[in-house]
Amino acid sequence: MAGAAGLLAAAGAQGASARRVLVVGDSLSAEYGIPRGSGWVALLETRLARERIAATVVNASISGDTTSGGRARLPALLARHKPQVALIELGGNDALRGLPLASTEANLRAMVRAAKAAGARVLIAGMAVPPNYGRQYGEDFTALFGTVAKAEGAALVPFLLAGVADVPNADDLFQPDRIHPKAEAHPRLLANVWPVLLPLLK
Repeated sequence: MAGAAGLLAAAGAQGASARRVLVVGDSLSAEYGIPRGSGWVALLETRLARERIAATVVNASISGDTTSGGRARLPALLARHKPQVALIELGGNDALRGLPLASTEANLRAMVRAAKAAGARVLIAGMAVPPNYGRQYGEDFTALFGTVAKAEGAALVPFLLAGVADVPNADDLFQPDRIHPKAEAHPRLLANVWPVLLPLLK
């Protein structure tokens, strides 16, 4: 990511006027199992530089993190980086661990409120679970991201893995664990985020 930051500096985008995007996510944003610099967050940095948008990206994602972990980490991240936009990509590991949906929703709400109180606009990246979790659980899990976004005034990417997990050739786009996308799928993740994020930077 240092390379992209260098491009931003060369383009005159660094400095006090540059906006910061703080990404607080899990393995989907932390480049799990793929080469460094090939994940969607790194691709976001590159696109910002290419389009000469005065914004830098702080990737504070940790593989395996839950909404509880993100909630605990967020205050220090906000104080340190003072972002103009906070992008929350958490919740998938809550589902994998069978944590209560009410807890996931409460943690997301708390994160949105904390980020807004710190002066940041907020974007939530929604997630879904495989069908084997049961239809009702899956529907409720998917819906909670929209519920939080609407109630707390946050922007929403309904499903971060749209175009990857819900296509006929989905198996070809995932690593052997069938959870983490391959590097070639990450441009699609960025394509899902970009049109929702861009207005928040203006």
